[in-house]
Amino acid sequence: MALQSAPKLLYSSPSPSVFSANERRVAFSDFVGLSKKRSRRRRIAGTFRNFPALSAVSSAIKAVVDVDRAHHSTDSGSPTVSTSSHPLDQQVVNLEDILAERGACGVGFIANLDNKGSFQIVKDALTALGCMEHRGGCGSDNDSGDGSGVMTAIPWDLFNDWGKDQGIGPFDRSHTGVGMVFLPKDDLLAEEAKKVVLDTFAQEGIEVIGWRSVPTNVSVVGRNAKETMPNIQQVFVRIIKEDSTDDIERELYICRKLIERAASSHTWASELYFCSLSNQTIIYKGMLRSEVLGMFYYDLQNERYTSPFAIYHRRYSTNTSPRWPLAQPMRFLGHNGEINTIQGNLNWMRSREPSIQSPVWRGRENEIRPYGNPKASDSANLDSAAELLIRSGRTPEEALMILVPEAYKNHPTLMIKYPEAVDFYDYYKGQMETWDGPALLLFSDGKTVGACLDRNGLRPARYWRTVDNVVYVASEVGVLPMDESKVTMKGRLGPGMMISVDLSSGQVYENTEVKKRVASSNPYGKWVKENLRSLKAVNFLSRALLENDTILRNQQAFGYSSEDVQMVIESMASQGKEPTFCMGDDIPLAVMSQKPHMLYDYFKQRFAQVTNPAIDPLREGLVMSLEVNIGKRGNILEVGPENASQVILPSPVLNEGELEALVNDPLLKAQMLPIFFDIRKGVEGTLEKRLNRLCEAADEAVRNGSQMLVLSDRSEELEPTRPAIPILLAVGAVHQHLIQNGLRMYTSIVVDTAQCFSTHQFACLIGYGASAICPYLALETCRQWRLSNKTVNLMRTGKIPTVTIEQAQKNFCKAVKSGLLKILSKMGISLLSSYCGAQIFEIYGLGKDVVDIAFQGSVSKMGGLTLDELARETLSFWVKAFSEDTAKRLENFGFIQFRPGGEYHVNNPEMSKLLHKAVRNKSESAYAVYQQHLANRPVSVLRDLLEFKSDRAPISVGKVEPATSIVERFCTGGMSLGAISRETHEAIAIAMNRLGGKSNSGEGGEDPIRWRPLTDVVDGYSSTLPHLKGLQNGDTATSAIKQVASGRFGVTPTFLVNADQIEIKIAQGAKPGEGGQLPGKKVSAYIARLRNSKPGVPLISPPPHHDIYSIEDLAQLIYDLHQINPKEKVSVKLVAEAGIGTVASGVAKGNADIIQVSGHDGGTGASPISSIKHAGGPWELGLSETHQTLISNGLRERVILRVDGGLKCGVDVMMAAAMGADEYGFGSLAMIATGCVMARICHTNNCPVGVASQREELRARFPGVPGDLVNFFLYVAEEVRGILAQLGFEKLDDIIGRTDILKPRDISLMKTQHLDLSYILASAGLPTMSSTAIRKQEVHTNGPVLDDQILSDPEIIDAIENEKIVNKTVKIFNVDRAVCGRIAGVIAKKYGDTGFAGQLNLTFEGSAGQSFAVFLTPGMNIRLVGESNDYVGKGMAGGELIVTPAENPGFRPEDATIVGNTCLYGATGGQIFVRGKAGERFAVRNSLAEAVVEGTGDHCCEYMTGGCVVILGKVGRNVAAGMTGGLAYILDEDDTLIPKVNKEIVKIQRVTAPVGQMQLKNLIEAHVEKTGSSKGASILKDWDKYLPLFWQLVPPSEEDTPEASAMFEQMTSEGASLQSA
Repeated sequence: MALQSAPKLLYSSPSPSVFSANERRVAFSDFVGLSKKRSRRRRIAGTFRNFPALSAVSSAIKAVVDVDRAHHSTDSGSPTVSTSSHPLDQQVVNLEDILAERGACGVGFIANLDNKGSFQIVKDALTALGCMEHRGGCGSDNDSGDGSGVMTAIPWDLFNDWGKDQGIGPFDRSHTGVGMVFLPKDDLLAEEAKKVVLDTFAQEGIEVIGWRSVPTNVSVVGRNAKETMPNIQQVFVRIIKEDSTDDIERELYICRKLIERAASSHTWASELYFCSLSNQTIIYKGMLRSEVLGMFYYDLQNERYTSPFAIYHRRYSTNTSPRWPLAQPMRFLGHNGEINTIQGNLNWMRSREPSIQSPVWRGRENEIRPYGNPKASDSANLDSAAELLIRSGRTPEEALMILVPEAYKNHPTLMIKYPEAVDFYDYYKGQMETWDGPALLLFSDGKTVGACLDRNGLRPARYWRTVDNVVYVASEVGVLPMDESKVTMKGRLGPGMMISVDLSSGQVYENTEVKKRVASSNPYGKWVKENLRSLKAVNFLSRALLENDTILRNQQAFGYSSEDVQMVIESMASQGKEPTFCMGDDIPLAVMSQKPHMLYDYFKQRFAQVTNPAIDPLREGLVMSLEVNIGKRGNILEVGPENASQVILPSPVLNEGELEALVNDPLLKAQMLPIFFDIRKGVEGTLEKRLNRLCEAADEAVRNGSQMLVLSDRSEELEPTRPAIPILLAVGAVHQHLIQNGLRMYTSIVVDTAQCFSTHQFACLIGYGASAICPYLALETCRQWRLSNKTVNLMRTGKIPTVTIEQAQKNFCKAVKSGLLKILSKMGISLLSSYCGAQIFEIYGLGKDVVDIAFQGSVSKMGGLTLDELARETLSFWVKAFSEDTAKRLENFGFIQFRPGGEYHVNNPEMSKLLHKAVRNKSESAYAVYQQHLANRPVSVLRDLLEFKSDRAPISVGKVEPATSIVERFCTGGMSLGAISRETHEAIAIAMNRLGGKSNSGEGGEDPIRWRPLTDVVDGYSSTLPHLKGLQNGDTATSAIKQVASGRFGVTPTFLVNADQIEIKIAQGAKPGEGGQLPGKKVSAYIARLRNSKPGVPLISPPPHHDIYSIEDLAQLIYDLHQINPKEKVSVKLVAEAGIGTVASGVAKGNADIIQVSGHDGGTGASPISSIKHAGGPWELGLSETHQTLISNGLRERVILRVDGGLKCGVDVMMAAAMGADEYGFGSLAMIATGCVMARICHTNNCPVGVASQREELRARFPGVPGDLVNFFLYVAEEVRGILAQLGFEKLDDIIGRTDILKPRDISLMKTQHLDLSYILASAGLPTMSSTAIRKQEVHTNGPVLDDQILSDPEIIDAIENEKIVNKTVKIFNVDRAVCGRIAGVIAKKYGDTGFAGQLNLTFEGSAGQSFAVFLTPGMNIRLVGESNDYVGKGMAGGELIVTPAENPGFRPEDATIVGNTCLYGATGGQIFVRGKAGERFAVRNSLAEAVVEGTGDHCCEYMTGGCVVILGKVGRNVAAGMTGGLAYILDEDDTLIPKVNKEIVKIQRVTAPVGQMQLKNLIEAHVEKTGSSKGASILKDWDKYLPLFWQLVPPSEEDTPEASAMFEQMTSEGASLQSA
């Protein structure tokens, strides 16, 4: 990623491999070395200082993967409508293909509104591209970029000059097409490929005028990129038979598709790629760093290359060895972001193929299939969907409104400004599932250029326009030098917004105009009104339908346990929300369990980490929707009223009456399909036969016109020999069958089932194809519970809230719906319609035959049950309903709570007793009994299926490295002070510091008193920490690892500079994809002080970090943390899931020092049961994938690998080491060793031994001393030494990554013998350095930064040392990122957060890069004259920050956006004044800072817990969501604010309290004085007129403060007189 590269290796970066497990076994040792070569410094266009280099690492492996072509089995004679007799073999897409390709980027466009072509535009695009180098990635040779490119108009002048030289004469512009082609590298193969191209054109009657070798400078290409560099040529063709541009473009599109199809049977198929083939546009791109693109292609340096527009793009590929064709722009789009729903989108596109028809194709639809390719990137697939729509006659704007619609429901301004757009979106909602995920999309078809943003506004997009009629859009401002006086407009794209430029008319259409124009083209409103039918809500039943013993029999037959009924169903019926539990999942995986499990338990939900953010369903639910359309989906290429003929459901959860209403809808022609199978002739083969028959029945029903299939396991009477097929298996099989036969678009699958009661089960059914579910037995169970005498008595005595029988069922459905929103949001998906059929799960323990028939495309790495074994497991539930000796009540399987006789729990009372005995008595023999207990336990985790082997002779333990060096590799889990008590937290930290290991602060800051060594210990007690015992002089209670979580609680500059390591917690094993929650009763005064919040108010950390929405954002946060403390290593905590290796590669490229892989069985203080049980994977698979992918990409030496999740002993440490881990984390076990008794009530604040409680009387019972934990870790280390000696190794270094010392254990599992552990046992080779050398490496650096130059100034040094005042002015550019962070770190290290008495008055001029003024401390007064990008003032703890536009701008500052998104995130102090507007999420999680700004985007003041924000202009929607403290004052001149406020917590009132009026006026006066704001001045001038136009937003915790309460003064005076009386 080097822009003028710095002399040091700064960033190394990989690109993940695309190999199957078998291919991975080849050792890639020759690629592993990290090249340290120094790269040259270069200047860009002479305008900028040398930019800091961002060099990086990628694998030199040629990833021979098909890019734009799926090997499709359809021949050109396949049916165009699926009802014909020939089935179409539509292959379902495979998740593994998708996981291999992900990326993020920096993008922009420049367009001349007069449609005047110039070379300047091309030059500017290349300059801008160079200034976004830090948004891209590089390969392991530090030189091959992940990709960069430009799209422009065809440079006819340049080509005519060439044509003249060749004697071809000038080209006829209106009838000539130009193709930019990547041909195979090998000359002979290139000729073969050319022949296929020529033959195809000839068949189409198109004349090939000539081929041009594109002149390139190969010397600037990186080593890896050179190895895969194609032969780059241009082909010129003449199209005589068409006249209109659209027809010519269509003809060229068909040719390209035919060429791809003709090439697909050749060995070189993947090496032939058309970057573009068009009469309008051309694309120059490659696997190049952005600064090199213009040097590589000589054409781009030629003054004759003119274009009226240019789209530019710089790629950061998270994973794969980047490939030339995947550089962007694609043929229509430049995409920065990630499509989360890609698997579902591709499956639905496949399903559409048979139904797609349009007269413009003149019957040639078959020739342009397929429309997607799972082996290409998400961007390439979105591009091909857009291309299909545009070539079929849609405008680019319309295509993107269909594919990436905005969040149009409950939108206050949209309904007023352009209601016709709502009809448009409603019409298409049932036709096309949204391509959902963070996305800034730039597009052009040569006639229009534009940009649009995803519905959640998750990528930055700024635009500006100049007096010479040029419009610019870019991911960052400051990418081009600009004379501010010539800028006439500055803005940003907000969520769902679009801007478009019509090159022929020179018009710029902003959001509303674009949408209005598109939506008015057809009478969508009329069509929707006449054809779209809404399902009317039907009341819940008010009495039970079945007798109690019948209900019991049904529950037994369908696999319910008493825990399911009491802890899940009844709890949801009573509370209306999902039950919370704690301590993680410590039972065996379903496939290893000796108890029968429902099929759902073999599935784990996938979740977003790093490459895309989780959504916050709690505070940002406005972008989410559970609506579902039922019925046939029409032909997407035709527009007409019949396409709207569907039924719309508000959610997928139906009651019995609603299901009946759907079944009776005459247009749907519903067909019931019962799903029982017959076992009278035995079990073998019967399930498969019955599934095949079910699929045939479904097939027939759809061909006969049924638009709704109802799969049902309801029957009058259960029969012992006719068990029900697991409903998930039935849904998956029918869904897959219909896709493969081209029938899926013609019908919806609805489920009527007893086998569904928890949120995870609903999610599985929807994810594998069901549109709606009626959980009839769960509803009946709710009714039975409400009518039982026990419930009636509990309600009568007030023990539980009183609910009616209808309310109980309503509560249950409400809980399911909010649980579904949470599951969608974990993956970053906003719409249920995009989740349906998207298969966002991983499978643990099902074999190939099961997966192939019902779950094709899902990852099942370890194999497992066959269909017959699954049938037997289903039967084991079924028979319980019919056997005489079954109890008269439901069995308790003990899956959630430990109970004797129930499912085995690894953390059981016996285990904790044995451990307490060993560590408290310091008894080796007791530890041996503990070891024996673990060795004899039932098989519970994957590593239990493995054992050690060695070909070496054992050695004596004396020769093995000492325990003291082994314990340095140990660390404890990130448990927050709040979740656990102060006593536990400090005891663990002291123990780890004695050992030289590392404890982790968890979320929530740290008390500075803990950072000093104790010197006052007498008899084990210290007055500094009087609540602890067993202390020694010299102990410190500091946590070596300080955690930065999404809530940013307690993250101050001083906290960060006092860390040895900083951990960015992306996800937590027990609940990946979710935020943290600390119940109000655990927020004591002490906790509230550390977290800058209010006692007793619950604290919620959002699911995403609001400054990490993509991989380049994570790289930026890592940069920020290295900036403030260059001596600390930065670690990133991920959770195991398929694809983690590719994410980890991106993280390593992002310059992290440590990657931590957590298993799903980690602990938690409080989390929903479904998250604890059903998300995340085993660390054995996650660690293996991470280690192997990093090795394959030459990145393993860059990072320390740490693993955690259920580690218990030395055997676990050895297993983790053999799989590649350098360090080992213990969470729950560390707690148990210090006294935890596994009561599993952490979430209640009632921990009996004070480990996880904030109650004083319980904390007094805390039994632990630091010595207990020290003893435990020394025993573990001694156990490791013993095993090493037995295996014949002297040190841990010798076995790290050596999977060859592991072998499968000879052990028989109860359910299956078909588990395959080869993935874990595979080897990709070993790192080139020892583990110790990797651990001892220097911290990765940010390279030369502006702060270092400032800090080297003698006056600055003097001012910091001697607390003086100094004034400086400095020039700044967008490549200067996190400026002021390092200066703040130096001050905080010396003076703490408040101790500095000097003043650094720094003025910066220009466009600041991201994270400007990050972590500011008191005494720093920073002024920026210009503008800034995202994250301004992030984490600031004090000081003053002023941002104003340059002198005499050509625009009105109050109308212009001059700072980016997510400003003031997690600020804990200071003041900021912005003359202009800010982007999305202004002041998110602000604790104490004061701010004045002149307008903001959506989600302003989100999660605020303190401080004060004044907004002198318009705001976006969802203001003050989750705001629990602080005040906001918002000027509302046009009376539009009220509907934009999230009223869940805050109260809205006028500013009536005199103290509040003073506060507001003082802040505006300061704003005017510091920024010269004309808006502020006019408000002050007319104060009496403006004051009544301000609203004050007041959370409950501020209601009685003098600023918010006009009554306050009366109350205090009355109180005083009462006291005197």
